[in-house]
Amino acid sequence: MGEKKHDDPSVITASHHDTLTSVIGSKDGAMKSIVYSYKHGFSGFAAMLTESQAEELAKLPEVVSVKPNTYHKAHTTRSWDFLGLNYHEQSGLLKKARYGEDVIVGVIDSGIWPESRSFDDHGYGSVPSRWKGKCQTGEAFNATVCNRKIIGVRWYSADIPEKILKKDYMSARDIHGHGTHTASTIVGGQVWNVSHKQGGLAAGVARGGAPRARVAVYKVCWGPGASCGGAGILAAIDDAINDGVDVLSMSIGPGEYDGTLHAVARGITVVMSGGNDGPVPHTVGNTVPWVITVAASTIDRTFPTLISLGNKEKLVGQSLYYNATASSGKSHMLVFGSSCNTESLASINVTGKFVLCWPSIAEPPMLLLGDIIDNVTEAGAKGLIFVQFSVTNALDILDACNGSMPCVLVDYEIGRKIASYMGTTRKPVVKVSPAMNVVGSGVLSPRVGAFSSRGPSTLFPGVLKPDIAAPGVSILAAVGDSYQFMSGTSMACPHVSAVVALLKMVHPDWSPAMIKSAIVTTASVTDRFGMPIQAEGVPRKVADPFDFGGGHIEPDRATDPGLVYDINPIEYTKFFNCTLGPKDECESYMGQLYQLNLPSIAVPDLKDSVTVTRTVTNVGADDGTYNAVVEAPAGVSVSVEPSVITFTRGASRSVTFKVTLTAKQRVHGGYTFGSLTWLDSSTHSVRIPIVVRTIIQDFVADTS
Repeated sequence: MGEKKHDDPSVITASHHDTLTSVIGSKDGAMKSIVYSYKHGFSGFAAMLTESQAEELAKLPEVVSVKPNTYHKAHTTRSWDFLGLNYHEQSGLLKKARYGEDVIVGVIDSGIWPESRSFDDHGYGSVPSRWKGKCQTGEAFNATVCNRKIIGVRWYSADIPEKILKKDYMSARDIHGHGTHTASTIVGGQVWNVSHKQGGLAAGVARGGAPRARVAVYKVCWGPGASCGGAGILAAIDDAINDGVDVLSMSIGPGEYDGTLHAVARGITVVMSGGNDGPVPHTVGNTVPWVITVAASTIDRTFPTLISLGNKEKLVGQSLYYNATASSGKSHMLVFGSSCNTESLASINVTGKFVLCWPSIAEPPMLLLGDIIDNVTEAGAKGLIFVQFSVTNALDILDACNGSMPCVLVDYEIGRKIASYMGTTRKPVVKVSPAMNVVGSGVLSPRVGAFSSRGPSTLFPGVLKPDIAAPGVSILAAVGDSYQFMSGTSMACPHVSAVVALLKMVHPDWSPAMIKSAIVTTASVTDRFGMPIQAEGVPRKVADPFDFGGGHIEPDRATDPGLVYDINPIEYTKFFNCTLGPKDECESYMGQLYQLNLPSIAVPDLKDSVTVTRTVTNVGADDGTYNAVVEAPAGVSVSVEPSVITFTRGASRSVTFKVTLTAKQRVHGGYTFGSLTWLDSSTHSVRIPIVVRTIIQDFVADTS
């Protein structure tokens, strides 16, 4: 809930007790009821209340809003070289930012495994003097565990059910691995000779994108399932604001967390994952306009696995099979397990054999694969060949095979070849070789991951989400004392957080909106071959802004964007107030969110014509001229006034322009996509995506 603002934290806490006392009836009861008291970024508290008490509390004049607690899920090193942040490069963002030296990154997640080599503080100076946080001790986590790398930890368990807490450490120690993975992706120092579970796959040097940055850990996600309480998340944000973090990385969701606006208002850039419910539209989460919402993409690394059939035919799948002792290079009998559910496996003998599993095409492979691995393992199978869409990014799920039982993913074409062979012989056999590492130009990349949640936002269709795409498929990073692959927008989020940390070092005076703009407007919409980036799904398609926002992140280009779209956080306040509940002025305002000075334009309800205003600020050379280049969305004409903007020394560094969008025909259609790019005479190309849907009548989804 929110209250009137006070400046003194002790006064705020007393005020919370007084407010709650008026509802509960006793001050002692009020003090016992309060779970968290928020007093740094804003005034509010979380408390255990009955429904009637919550209703009574909401009626008090000093109370802004009352909301029920919600629970969220935690949403991972080739990736940094893939992004151009080579550790030994003598120029570029990484070198200019001194590897993130002394930037403080707050990670709100499932905790940390402090003994990981990624968090060694050898060679670090003293903790930055501006740091005001603490090292909160607990089970298997004493004060000496914090160091000059992990400069602070806090944990929040008061709103988590006891049955979940029993399965975790009562401290910031990370039992799940998710928080350690994300933190090491952002700030991890160089660790040599690591690979996936030390099995040899993806072998090399693991490091974070800002390897000299410091990390502050806020554990809000608990248990093996990483259940995250909304009240705890809010408390973590509140503490992080006061502790002095520069960047907040939150690979959790979905949820439109109130406290993130207060962080941004204090100059803290907040980066969040977009969710893993793709490729279905309208699934993106964390969609408030002041945060950077991240989609997940692939990198140029793959793990081909040779499948040798008894007829000498050699086929290729994908796997994480690295322990050759399981099959010892021998051929094994191959049987057809159909969908490989418990019923189909019960009807055949799979003991000691390889099983070809071919689930229904209508069922999402990502949801089935874990259960199928369990089924074939329990049935005594020696190996698994799983037929799937070629675009599902399900490789990490094969971790359940522990690298010892060969579990191979193949597409339908390869699956048909295997099935065809099986139909030609009474005793089909197969041999599977260990996976190989393939890196480089032979791998089509980047592509938006199939699981990455897609726009448009159902809550705020006038705000384009996600904002940006970054590596999030099969990312190697620290988990416990080892290193493992993880995939998800949770892994993409820390990649952007690290780039933000580097940009903060190079441009300490930039606001969160300027940093976000620099990242979005310099993103790439083409892959390494100059072809349009593709989005994986069924079928694979050319990616659009609902898949990846402005495009795929280009860290070095973001250092010098030329122009940025800045926003004073005060402009977000009206938006925020309208999310708290109905107000007379909110209907028209929320319908025109496209007027916020965002580095994108999203108009979900174009009837005839609308004019959108934007302001750009010059962060490049004092003198410069930019020309507008428009790629109009299909069915829409776009005009820009003025179409040429000029900056001169001594004049204003900001220019306002108008973009008029006009529907070419009166139809009720779907979304179409375009862009507006400001080009100067040198190297700057400042591109924002444009998303438009034409309509005839409000509240009609389709008339076709």
